Amino acid sequence: MLGILARTMVKAGMVKPSCLVKPVSVTRITGRYLAHQEGLPKLPVPPLQQTCERYLAALTPIVDPDELNHTRKLLEEFQKPGGVGERLQKGLEQRGKKMENWLSDWWLQTAYLDYRMPVVVHSSPGVVLPRMEFSDRQGQMRYAAKLIAGVLDFKSMIDNETLPVEYLGGKPLCMNQYYQVLSSCRIPGTTRDTVVNYTLDKRPPTHITVVHNFQFFVLDVYNSDGTPLTVDQIYFQLEKIWNSSLQTNEEPIGILTSHHRNSWGKAYNNLIKDKTNQESVRAIQKSIFTVCLDAPMPRASDDLYRTRAGGQMLHGGGSRWNSGNRWFDKTLQFIIGEDGTCGLIYEHAPAEGPPIVSLIDHVVEYMKKSEMVRTPMVPLRMPQKLSFNITPEIEKDIEEAKQHMNNMVHDLDMKVSVFSHFGKDFPKSQKMSPDAFIQMALQLAYYRIYKRCCPTYESASLRMFRLGRTDTIRSTSIESEKFVQAMDDPAKHNTEKVALLDKAVKAHRAYTDMAIRGQAIDRHLLGLKLQAIEDMAALPEIFIDTSYAVALHFNLSTSQVPAKTNCVMCFGPVVPDGYGVCYNPMDTHINFAVSAFNSCQDTNAARLAQALEDALLDIKTLLEQTPKAKL
Repeated sequence: MLGILARTMVKAGMVKPSCLVKPVSVTRITGRYLAHQEGLPKLPVPPLQQTCERYLAALTPIVDPDELNHTRKLLEEFQKPGGVGERLQKGLEQRGKKMENWLSDWWLQTAYLDYRMPVVVHSSPGVVLPRMEFSDRQGQMRYAAKLIAGVLDFKSMIDNETLPVEYLGGKPLCMNQYYQVLSSCRIPGTTRDTVVNYTLDKRPPTHITVVHNFQFFVLDVYNSDGTPLTVDQIYFQLEKIWNSSLQTNEEPIGILTSHHRNSWGKAYNNLIKDKTNQESVRAIQKSIFTVCLDAPMPRASDDLYRTRAGGQMLHGGGSRWNSGNRWFDKTLQFIIGEDGTCGLIYEHAPAEGPPIVSLIDHVVEYMKKSEMVRTPMVPLRMPQKLSFNITPEIEKDIEEAKQHMNNMVHDLDMKVSVFSHFGKDFPKSQKMSPDAFIQMALQLAYYRIYKRCCPTYESASLRMFRLGRTDTIRSTSIESEKFVQAMDDPAKHNTEKVALLDKAVKAHRAYTDMAIRGQAIDRHLLGLKLQAIEDMAALPEIFIDTSYAVALHFNLSTSQVPAKTNCVMCFGPVVPDGYGVCYNPMDTHINFAVSAFNSCQDTNAARLAQALEDALLDIKTLLEQTPKAKL
């Protein structure tokens, strides 16, 4: 459910604060953010007839004709003047007038906080950063220190509201998510979770948490005058943490956060009955972010390493390795392995990918610069180790969570790879959208394996609107179906195949533009359904129709996550027989992460990754071998 912009975002011409200037104190300059937000339009409620027509078009390539005819009749009934659809539509429009965003609260609840599967694999994305070559442990600590300083530098722009506003197509984007990713945490419940942001507390957090050998530490990262610690100061503090956490027999309390949400909710209530445990948990939840200093994983070849690193970011490798070295409810966790495996995992409820990617790009650039801030000669308080009182019942919960985590690790099938033959440069040379080009290759890859089209989800950002989250780009279209059917048909000429590809790419581009302008179908249909539930009315038949279930069964859940940094984001499938596909198109190569479940005999991540590579190359060959024509 990642909400990533399908285009590169252009930032305003505002100079970013240099890391060489005097560090900024922890203060907030009010007004700028609020003024920007109030200038953004509200998310529109699309016209009912438009959504119904587009819904039928989206169903055409994925349901059989009889089912499609049945759904058409249901939609005709739903749209009748004075009927159920019109009543629900008016309810949504009223909600839109009253609220800042008619969708955002509903989406937070239904997509995240009510979702009871573990956040690990099923919700939280990971990011694999380029592998580091640490010559020794000090190299790992120095890297961690610079990373922490880089995040604090980014935080200063958030605190002072000097973060450059992002634009898309000349229109400013909602920046709210940037204010949700630091000092925030998900809190488990037995039936529904909550998310708490501590930024606006009277005393905002000034500490991070550091985890090493399953042991949690509070590290204050600001001096008493409000300036952030220098890289050297952070390094010395990290050394203290390392040296005081060498024992490896501690209970992995953090692994509790990886469990099914209902199970973790019950265990959480039990855990915080103890005052010491409650204080320790609160310290983690209130921290600005978490840094996980991981033990090395078994050595692997470069090709296998990327895939293993993807798993390390998503789940930590299992209870034997680093899965207990996490607090998965924390919004931001940076992972720095002793063996150079680096990246992060983020809890998805507060934000989509762009703020995370912007933060990564900023930190990577920051770390390239030499540290010019003089380190004050002041004694620093010893980082505080957090204590937990482990009762036999908590021990049992930990063992259950370990077993469950190991099962998830065993079940996740991943392939992280670099497509090195070309990058976004080639589609651009053909005057095609790189994202649409990749999506059509993915459609072709899936069709070649399964001989059918499937419901495909690609995230579209709604950040043109106040508090905007995401909607769905449905990559499978009537046009994409015609293209994939023709591609391997020997009776079709290349010129016809190119024409069909061009139409499919343009249809995808048009759907993307429609989605980011708040005119897609998925969130509107969800809104109508939730409006019926809120009105305590009978659920309209269109929502208990087989077609609706098929439409929401996304065998391909995909996201483009463009970054300046040579990284790749990864996430798990959203259905048992599906795939998660994430990609970062660079100029001359494309980073891909493909996931599936081993428990499904019909899916295989490496097979889809290979089919995708073949499809990209075949489409390139088709375009190069076909004379240019006016399409």
